[in-house]
Amino acid sequence: MPETPSTSRRGLLFGAAAVSAGVLVTGCTSNEPSDAEPTANDQSAADDKPGKPVTIGFAGPQADHGWLNAINDNAEKRAKTYSDVTMEITEGSNDTAQQIGQIETLINKKVDVLVVLPADGKALTQVGLKAMRAGIPVVNLDRVFNSPQAYRCWIGGDNYGMGLNAGHYIGEKLKDTPDARVIELAGLDNLELTKQRTQGFDDALKNYPNIKKVARQAADFTVESGQAKMAQLLQAQSKFDALWNHDDDQGVGALRAIEQAGRGDFLMVGGAGALSAFQAIKADNGVLKATVLYPPSMAASAIDLARALGQGKGVGGLAEFEIPTSLTCYSAVVDKENVDQYMSTGFK
Repeated sequence: MPETPSTSRRGLLFGAAAVSAGVLVTGCTSNEPSDAEPTANDQSAADDKPGKPVTIGFAGPQADHGWLNAINDNAEKRAKTYSDVTMEITEGSNDTAQQIGQIETLINKKVDVLVVLPADGKALTQVGLKAMRAGIPVVNLDRVFNSPQAYRCWIGGDNYGMGLNAGHYIGEKLKDTPDARVIELAGLDNLELTKQRTQGFDDALKNYPNIKKVARQAADFTVESGQAKMAQLLQAQSKFDALWNHDDDQGVGALRAIEQAGRGDFLMVGGAGALSAFQAIKADNGVLKATVLYPPSMAASAIDLARALGQGKGVGGLAEFEIPTSLTCYSAVVDKENVDQYMSTGFK
């Protein structure tokens, strides 16, 4: 994905942490002579300057969804920006046994670091443990392994935060609307992430006593399911004020159903950050007014972290010698006011 000043490496990965660290250091500065012990280490932080060559093995599921395809693209493009990084990329599979085999191949090749987005975190925990025991640090991307011993660092999205921020955005838009009604088009209900997104949404709405969620329908993250399930919701709900849709891919189908029904009497908030959603938000000629990010740029950040691990470096902007054990990406709300800033990050 093209970089903008707001999505530079430090801004993307550690901007908030760097600000916090800066405040901490400023607050602890005294007027004592400068020969006092420094408060931060002087170890070289991970940066863009070439360092020790690092081979990163990357294994993810099959890119059968716009977001997953963007994950692969972000990882590959990020690796190419570093002259000291070599990428070993597997084909990607949703078959657990096949993905385990692909990761074992990378272990046997003795890559320096592994970046793994498991098709099933629980099922792939053992191969993560195998890599760690072989002395290969693992960056666990998004879908978490069952044991923290199976990875050195986890980086991923904030599913609860997605729902929370979507709920607050809708709540603020409807706070002056008496007896406001909202509906929810969720993702796959057998996934924990879907439950987390719904919980965050429900918790946010508790702050707005005038708003009631009157319907929820689960889809399965596809255009076809979005269209079919949205059509059912529209038929069952003759009037509502807002819709939160968990996923911008299924949102394409939802928008088709809305157009076919001739409805436009409510506002819609999407989820993930697809380019088509950004374009619709910018055009501002339909119901879609905002989307809540689940940024695939986390894969680029995972490469940054893997490179830092391979080179034994810390993170720019932080005083620690080591990279963190976990890093949760923020689910920003993108609407007409800030969509231009995020346009280049939208996935197809």
